[in-house]
Amino acid sequence: QVQLVESGGGLVQAGGSLTLSCEASGRIFNIYGTGWYRQAPGKQREMVATITSIGVTNYADSVKGRFTISREAGKNTVYLQMNMLKPEDTAVYYCNTLLKPLTWGKGTQVTVSS
Repeated sequence: QVQLVESGGGLVQAGGSLTLSCEASGRIFNIYGTGWYRQAPGKQREMVATITSIGVTNYADSVKGRFTISREAGKNTVYLQMNMLKPEDTAVYYCNTLLKPLTWGKGTQVTVSS
């Protein structure tokens, strides 16, 4: 089965930046759209950003203008560049395919201090 591994999270001050990476064990991101999701304590998992198989992107209103999703097809990797981070961005971040989700990875923790 295809496995998803998220990395790049950490502790950052408000206003700072982080870049998250999502690596798939199989060559799938050239075929399927991919999304970044996040889940904060006490909240449901929400979609943050998506990129289709042809590169069309979409963002949640809460992150629009601050986050950028991109794909590196040759590496089978999807990235999430996060700028101007806010404390409310604190969450565990996950990646997954859009239409037919795979088994969720462990995610990567992003903590933004005020």
